Amino acid sequence: MISGADTDPVTKGKTVQLRYPTASDYPAWSRLRAASADFLQPWEPRWPSDDLSRDSYRKRLKRYVRETKAQTGYPFFIERRSDKVLLGGISLGHVRRGVSQSGQIGYWIGKDFAGQGHMSEGLELLCNFAFSSLNLHRLEAACVPSNIRSIGLLEKAGFEREGHLRSYLKINGSWQDHILYSRIHPLHGADFNLRSESGDT
Repeated sequence: MISGADTDPVTKGKTVQLRYPTASDYPAWSRLRAASADFLQPWEPRWPSDDLSRDSYRKRLKRYVRETKAQTGYPFFIERRSDKVLLGGISLGHVRRGVSQSGQIGYWIGKDFAGQGHMSEGLELLCNFAFSSLNLHRLEAACVPSNIRSIGLLEKAGFEREGHLRSYLKINGSWQDHILYSRIHPLHGADFNLRSESGDT
């Protein structure tokens, strides 16, 4: 759960770890986002003029707290284990229970840390968290067709392309098509369902 000063990792990988954001992260977060603006903005909703302000960051944290308390969202920062440098962020949002048991993944990484495998490891950690800790059935992610890096990331992580979403999200000021990807819990696939219905274990 997000708290004012809790920087303990939720899950650890070989070189990176995921933890909840805290108020003390603001300086590092704002510097990284500012330095990576030209790298990130083509793939994100248009940033408000005050997006990197401390007040805007406080509002983000309040929203994160509400989401984690409601168990509808799990926002994480990705940091390097060796020196705890902030590398980027990854989130599991729109978590639905009941007959859906699903969630949507979003992510970003600082310009200087891209292409080094950090996000691949962070994405795998998040998937493991979603499947093992939350026991979700299905994870979704969407990216614009021109985002070759994101397409490669998702396909390398075992996400399968499902379809083309027309005018899906307003990115950088304009409505853009997206490619929808999904990954299913490894024990919840069709073969598992068939075995369960037949009584096999």
